[in-house]
Order: sequence, then structure tokens, then C-alpha cells
Amino acid sequence: MTRIKVVFVGLCLGLTLLWLEADRVWGDASFSQVRTSLLNYTGIIAMGVMAVSLLLAVRSTAMEPHVGGLDKSYRLHKWLGVAALVMAIAHWLWVQAPAWLGAMGLIATPARGAAPRAPQSPAVIRTLQGAARGVGQWAFWAALVLLILALLRWFPYRHFLRTHRLLAIAYLALVFHSVVLLKPAYWTYVIGWTLAALLAAGCAAAIYILFKRVGRLRQAVGAVEDVTQHQDGRIVSVRIRLEDQWPGHEAGQFAFVRFGGQDEPHPFTISSSWHDDGLLTFVIKGLGDYTSALPASLEPGSLVVVEGPYGRFTFAGPRKRQIWVSAGIGITPFVSRMQQLATHPDGKIIDFFHATSNADARVNPGLWRLVGESKVHLHVWVASENGRLTVEHIMRGVPDWKSADVWFCGPAAFGKQLEHDFPRQD
Repeated sequence: MTRIKVVFVGLCLGLTLLWLEADRVWGDASFSQVRTSLLNYTGIIAMGVMAVSLLLAVRSTAMEPHVGGLDKSYRLHKWLGVAALVMAIAHWLWVQAPAWLGAMGLIATPARGAAPRAPQSPAVIRTLQGAARGVGQWAFWAALVLLILALLRWFPYRHFLRTHRLLAIAYLALVFHSVVLLKPAYWTYVIGWTLAALLAAGCAAAIYILFKRVGRLRQAVGAVEDVTQHQDGRIVSVRIRLEDQWPGHEAGQFAFVRFGGQDEPHPFTISSSWHDDGLLTFVIKGLGDYTSALPASLEPGSLVVVEGPYGRFTFAGPRKRQIWVSAGIGITPFVSRMQQLATHPDGKIIDFFHATSNADARVNPGLWRLVGESKVHLHVWVASENGRLTVEHIMRGVPDWKSADVWFCGPAAFGKQLEHDFPRQD
């Protein structure tokens, strides 16, 4: 099980067990009592996973090691958002259930607007319950729309970033809803203390996001020094000279880059090794509207803001042999690593399989010079001539592949296929 799965399952299971320890309304409980318990449970899970999702969104490098890097962190962020969406819908359904069941004649129809009320709640809390329900209803619909937009692949990235930030406001409203309406007895159990800590942390993260403080302490300003286009303009190499101090980076890491007057940064892998000279290079392929239009807008002297570095794709592994696999623009982190190995060899035996549709890669002088300097064994696999690169081809190229660590960068579907096929051959 991957780290992000462990964190996801551990969080949901942990909150569930703590809730079960605090809420024991089962057995001969009435429908109203069960409904109250499940209302609280779905609310606790939804708010708990939303809090952790917001904490991940602040791009804290302290959290990266626990989830395997910022790229994994964002994947976990997405699945926590999905879980929050599911549990929020379940919570809303339990709110509506009595009215629906009453209309079907299955239970006595409750009074309009009736909802479970804890008579032991302090008077000040009881006076806020009506407002908390109203705020919760509007915040639920807002969060529902924003979460669905975030999951739609066709929704433009620039609009996604702006609308996604609004979730922080919805979360703050839902915190008010949760604190006022949570079963008072829970606050005396571990689930109450845990939820309070999560809500407080989530609120701090939400405020941090709303004030656009994410990544501010890791930003460096620079200017474009050189722009080189490749392959009919689809790939552009951008060299940047930083004016501010850069903490340095490892091969395979990435940064968020904001070119010119762009409002929002975009993540790109750093394709150069660090020599403490203020120079960074990014190799960018036109895959969407933004990256396709980027070459035409870049020119030497353009202002650039770089935030980072991030990521754990740093080639650290215990084994003496490594197998690298890349496809297309996925070659970028490996180029950076070869530059690093050319001056600081680590003694590892490395076979590098690069799948490409461009046969020119076989005669690329810059690539082969770098391969020679880093002492990496390069296998260029041209798909139009050799078909698709498979695990069988890699195994034939590296007979003792079982003794190697495998590193991959490229299309997700290709990576999943390799991940699926390698264990089956063991």
C-alpha cells in the first residue's frame, strides 16, 4: 500500500474508531437516534478530511516526506476532496431523510425544519443553531459546486485555481456549522479533541490560502535569459537567471513558475542541475492552452517568479543498480540527474530507457554527450519503429532487473502499466 493510501485509510479509519468510542447509540436505538449519530459521523469525516486537504494545499515541505512528495500530496488532496464530497452528500441526505420517509408514510412526518437538537447544549449554542443550519446549507451547495468543478478535467486551469480558493471560505462557514451543531457529548471524548485540532488547523490553512500566502517564503524573482524552441515549437527550453537567493535543488525536483504578468504559477520540472550560479532551466512541452501559447509570449528579459523546489523524485535508493524509464517530455528529470552525475558520480549502474516518437533522439549530440559524461547506459526506444516499450523489453535489456530500483517519468497510463507488469514478472 502506498503512503498516500496509508494516510487516507488511516485518517478515515482513525476518525471512525474515535467516533464509535464516543457514540454508542445502537441496538434498540430509535430511528431519530440513529439518524442523529450518522449525521454527526458523516459531518465529522467530511470536516476531518477537508481540514487535512487544506493543510496539504499550503504546500508545506514538512509534510512532503510523509506522503512521498508534493506530487503525491496533491493526489492525496484530490482523494480527500472526493471523500469530503461523498460524506457531505451523505450528511445532506440524512438531513432530508425524515421528510422523504414521512412523505412515503414510513415514519411520522416531522415538523418542517425539525432537526436533532441536543437539549444539553448551552443556551448560547442553542441560539446559534438556526443560523448554523442556514449557513451549513448554503456552504454545502457552494462546496458541492466547487468540488465538482475541481474534478472536471475540461474546466480551465486558470479558472480552477480561482474557484478552488473559494473552498476555503466554504470551509470556514462549515466550521461554524460543525462547532455549533456537533453533539455536545463528543467534546468530552478523544473524537472531540481530535476534531477541534483538525478544525483549528484547517481554519489556519484556509486563512493562509485566502490571503495568498502559499509558497511566498519559497519564491525567488528572476528573468528569462534564453529561450530555445525544439520540434516545430512544441517544446521550448527556458533558461532563467535568478536575482534572489535560491536554496538549491536535487535532480528530479520541480518548481512553480509564474512568467511575466501571469496571475497563477504552473508547475514544471527543473531540467538543470544546481551549480550555485543562479541559473535554472525548464524544458516545457505544449500540452494545453497555456503551455502551447507560452513560447510566443517568452522573450529574454521577461520577469519570472520561481517557487520551490518541491518533490521527492530525487533518485535516492539503496540498490547499486537503477533502471530509468521515460517517455516524451518525461526525460526532463533524468537529464537533470545526468548533469549532476557528470560532476558528482555516485557509482551506481544505470540503464536508461527513453521511449519517444522522434527518431532524432538517436542522433541528438547533446543527449549522447551527457550520457557519456554521466556514464549512463541509454536505450532509445522509437515507438514508430519498435512498437510500444514494455516490461519484457526492459527485462531483456537488463537481465538482473530484480536487483534494481526503477524510476519512471512520463504519461500516467504508461506508468501504471509498468507498475502493474513488473511484479507479475517476479
